[in-house]
Amino acid sequence: MKEDKVVLITGGSKGIGRKTVEEFSKQGYTVILNYRSDDSLVEGLVNELTQTYSNSIIPIKGDISLPEECERMASEIWNKVESVDILIHNAGPYVKERKSFAEYSPEEWNYIVNGNLNSVFYLSRLMIPKMREKQWGRIITFGYDRVESAPGWIYRSAFAAAKAGLASFTKTISIEEAKNGITANMVCPGDIIGDWKESEISRAKEQYDPHTPIGRPGTGEDLARIISFLCQEESDFITGSIIPVTGGKDVLGKVFHQ
Repeated sequence: MKEDKVVLITGGSKGIGRKTVEEFSKQGYTVILNYRSDDSLVEGLVNELTQTYSNSIIPIKGDISLPEECERMASEIWNKVESVDILIHNAGPYVKERKSFAEYSPEEWNYIVNGNLNSVFYLSRLMIPKMREKQWGRIITFGYDRVESAPGWIYRSAFAAAKAGLASFTKTISIEEAKNGITANMVCPGDIIGDWKESEISRAKEQYDPHTPIGRPGTGEDLARIISFLCQEESDFITGSIIPVTGGKDVLGKVFHQ
């Protein structure tokens, strides 16, 4: 029963994370919504969604890039629920400014790597033991187009390196935890930008996008639906997969030549 399962979504207050919170709320899951700041925004979001879908949404504030914060959040979570069945690692910093690797300071580099790679280790190690007890769990991470081949990404060195490492880590989790009924998969969004991150497929179908082979923009709902599918009971044979959700677009092709 979905009502019996708890899903933890990091960075769930806005963008694709928010749309994923909405999708799991719609299906009746108990949702733990992790966020780093903006209490009033989250309070409004929780009120809106619980009135619409009548599920339980638990906001947990904290910075997942810090191991001590993850420990504190885990303690808070165990005071409210017995276990987390589904862990969706949506949060991860992305710096839009174009800079070569030599322009990064060690602090900037560590900020990106901690937020996108180490945070998954910090949080997963705290959540997985309860999944093992139940012999059931789902872990979702986020990558980028072709990340499994570890391509170079000009002016995105720290982010690309962290996500390439995360792709390998996701596959390792899938192998090590398979015997415990836990799957781990990575989804890779295409160019989903701006308001489209919180938008619906039906709205996107009304707008033509000449740069995407299928002819429409990508949305947060596109990601939320594939994540939901991977977390279903019957999806247990899908694990260690890197799944592009790009509308057929070669997302990296344009950046190789910049």
